[in-house]
Amino acid sequence: MATEAVKKKIDNIIKIVEKNDPDADPDMIMRAFNLADQAHAGQKRKSGEDYIIHPVAVAYILAKYRMDTETICAALLHDVIEDTDTTHEEIATMFNPKIADLVEGVTKIGKIDYQSKEESQAEYIRKMVMAMSKDIRVILIKLVDRLHNMRTLEYMTKEKQKEKARETLDIYAPIANRLGIQAIKAELEDLSLKYLDPEGYYNLVKSVKAKKQAREEYVNQVIDILKKKLAEVDIPCKVYGRSKHFYSIYRKMKAQHRKFDEIYDLVAVRVIVNTVKECYGVLGLVHTEWKPIPGRFKDYIAMPKPNMYQSLHTACATG
Repeated sequence: MATEAVKKKIDNIIKIVEKNDPDADPDMIMRAFNLADQAHAGQKRKSGEDYIIHPVAVAYILAKYRMDTETICAALLHDVIEDTDTTHEEIATMFNPKIADLVEGVTKIGKIDYQSKEESQAEYIRKMVMAMSKDIRVILIKLVDRLHNMRTLEYMTKEKQKEKARETLDIYAPIANRLGIQAIKAELEDLSLKYLDPEGYYNLVKSVKAKKQAREEYVNQVIDILKKKLAEVDIPCKVYGRSKHFYSIYRKMKAQHRKFDEIYDLVAVRVIVNTVKECYGVLGLVHTEWKPIPGRFKDYIAMPKPNMYQSLHTACATG
């Protein structure tokens, strides 16, 4: 049965959901937890921990993403059909058909056989995953399920680590990207790199850490300049900055055959505005302040991504 630490985490999940969802049903979440706890009783993770830790961790991450009660319940129950005697009908009766369908959808995705390393096959499987999911929440649960599994991959064999990392890089990270969930995409890519090329990963971590303070100071300078310039032309906005994640840098180094010190676009700045006109206005201001790099401009407003993501992307030389 669940430890006090796990029960405390469930209490935190309920508090988060109640804060973000006006229709939250804490009783239903607790019932889902109790069913999962009973169904997985005696089961262990490769780490030796009680299995219930995994679905609770998945539910917690999804709660932080402001998901609703049904999604949290399905996250807590996402392995019970596959790994226990609990059936779709029982979940539908105890909760509702939507939750049962979410759990069954996650189970079906988990049974897709991924073996080929060909890009065309990987794209086919990505399309299959998307097509099988009548409810986008199925994909979200599966992505977070994979994220937590990747965070605990050190307990697997070396062969299994590489297999799961390659599958994550080929299938799940691109799906997260397609849905516009950049934080999950970035972490999935970084964790995959950690097991596919450990030496390259740790060398990169060391290099990035050594220059972290300088990059953070630079990002803050750019943000300050943008805020000042945008205020002058009366464009209300929010400005954020970040350092590029490890896999993004690694891929660029490999593609361009460069060393870490030869990669300069290690940071990114995002400007959020209210209108399309203001978005193009920001672009003009940026290109006035910094010299744009040829061939690096992408207009996702005129041509939105499949998930309807719309923005303008540009890269500038600042040296």
